[in-house]
Amino acid sequence: MNVQKSPRFISNLTRNTLALIMAGGRGERLKQLTQWRAKPAVPFGGKFRIIDFPLSNCINSGIRRIGVLTQYKSHSLNLHIQRGWGYLRGEFGEFVELLPAQQRIESTWYAGTADSIFQNLDIIRAHSPEFVLILAGDHIYKMDYGAMLAEHVENNADVTVGCIEVPIAKASAFGVMAVDEELRVSDFDEKPEKPKSMPGNEDEALCSMGIYVFNKDLLFELLIRDADTPGSSHDFGKDIIPYAISKYRVFAYPFTKSGKQAYWRDVGTVDAFWEANLELIGITPELNLYDDEWPIWTHQEQAPPAKFIFNDDDRRGMAVDSMVSGGCIISGAHVRHSLLFSNVTVGNYSKIDSSVILPKVTIGEKCEITHAVIDKGCVVPDGTIIGKNEEDDKKRFYVSPNGVVLVTPDMLGQAVHYVR
Repeated sequence: MNVQKSPRFISNLTRNTLALIMAGGRGERLKQLTQWRAKPAVPFGGKFRIIDFPLSNCINSGIRRIGVLTQYKSHSLNLHIQRGWGYLRGEFGEFVELLPAQQRIESTWYAGTADSIFQNLDIIRAHSPEFVLILAGDHIYKMDYGAMLAEHVENNADVTVGCIEVPIAKASAFGVMAVDEELRVSDFDEKPEKPKSMPGNEDEALCSMGIYVFNKDLLFELLIRDADTPGSSHDFGKDIIPYAISKYRVFAYPFTKSGKQAYWRDVGTVDAFWEANLELIGITPELNLYDDEWPIWTHQEQAPPAKFIFNDDDRRGMAVDSMVSGGCIISGAHVRHSLLFSNVTVGNYSKIDSSVILPKVTIGEKCEITHAVIDKGCVVPDGTIIGKNEEDDKKRFYVSPNGVVLVTPDMLGQAVHYVR
């Protein structure tokens, strides 16, 4: 056995690693879903928030020193982390720290991904890690960071970049890499108009996941240099990684499982968010939320079991091909191919189809809702029809390029920002 792959070796690496999750972004492509919350705080999967996935990956990987960098409308994100992630033991050196933009070094807010880390160098230095793992807080995936750290050390790398294979038509939204036979990165192009394909595969490009492992001292050097560089955008993909490639050993770490591309989703648009949620209700979804070996942890509200009431021929409370969370009441309504978050109530004679209903939504009687995302706290009046007539929907709601209707409390004339 290779000693560097042993569990003991990997556990030593994870104990000496500080994870920093960048969770300050608005996520403008999610439209009004992020009007009152940061993207990492957006609910996902029936009971979770997006931030729970990188946090759970850290805990399951054995990394228990975590900083979460926040900025944009972070109140609901802060509350969620305080309520759901406060169980780590400080006396054992475990923590999840909130690191808001505090103007610690500059009299400005975070000016880019690299600047957000730079402004917290004193905190990183105080924790004295050997490695710093930098993560995006707005992606859905399961990943063992311990294996990535072991590969980083085995390659004698200065920087390691997590990467996935992306269809060439979609690769312009990512940082695209070129690598040699040893997976050493030779070129990095952030969001190119014409992405370069992988050698031997013209249909795919090798793209960055926004996951980086740095040796601590080198990270400090790179960030200080970048901060002193006039005209820098202070971004890892645009500035830090391309410079590091020219001077240091930068390697790619392919994110695969059993030799195939592992599950990873950027739910950055309304269409992608709707699709990724509804994928979960499939018979064997790629993302298994029922996995005891790699659970996703979260703050869970105490809610009673879901309830389905009435069994008349014309008024039967039922849900088929769906996921229904705790606290839901389906009262003489029909739910099909949909995902209902906690504490959703659906009134008599209503029909819900191919929709994602976020927590604490009340849907009145005789409503028809299809191909929709209903935001948290909405109260949908009796008789409301959504998703049947695009022109009518566009007058009141947001309609995505693929025809998914997004409904928020503001669009319904309701102000419930306190439950974001």
